Amino acid sequence: MSGATDSGGMGSGTEYDTIRGRDYPTIRQFTVFMENRVGQLLNIIRRFEGSGIKIVAININDATECCIVRFLLSDPERGREIFERAGLAMIESDLIGIQLPDTSQPLLSVCKALLQAEVNIIQAIPLMVHPNGKNAVALMVDDLDMANDTLTLKGFRLLNEDDLSEEE
Repeated sequence: MSGATDSGGMGSGTEYDTIRGRDYPTIRQFTVFMENRVGQLLNIIRRFEGSGIKIVAININDATECCIVRFLLSDPERGREIFERAGLAMIESDLIGIQLPDTSQPLLSVCKALLQAEVNIIQAIPLMVHPNGKNAVALMVDDLDMANDTLTLKGFRLLNEDDLSEEE
C-alpha cells in the first residue's frame, strides 16, 4: 500500500492512501455541462462572487445545443458545493499541475519527458495564477502515476491544490 506514514504519536508506522487514492499532488478539474444559451456562463461564474474562491483556469468547448466548461478552482471542496447547490451536471477529474521551467520553450521539455514515458496528454490548460511567480500548466494525461513519477524524476516541480490558493 502506498501513502504517507502515520505520525500520530503512536509510532505505529501505519501507511495510508489519500482519500482520492493517490499520495502525490494533483489538481481537481470540474467539467460542467450546461445548455448553450446567452448568459449561462456568467450565471455560473457569478456563483463564485464573494466566495473567496478563484477560478484559476477555464476552458470552454462550445457546441450548438450544449457547452462543456472545465474549471480549476483555488478551493475545490467549496467549489464542488457551489456547483452541486446550482444543480449542475459535472464530472470531477485529476490533473497534474506543472510549474514550467524558465526556458524559451518550456512545454518542449515537459512533452519530451512524457513522450519518453509513453504518456499521452489529453488536455492542457494554462493556469491564470502563477504559483511561486512562475508560469504553470495543468495536464490531463492517460497515466497519472507514470506522469507523476516521470516528471518528478526529471526534476519538474509538481503543483498541488494548495499552490492554486497562494497569492502571487
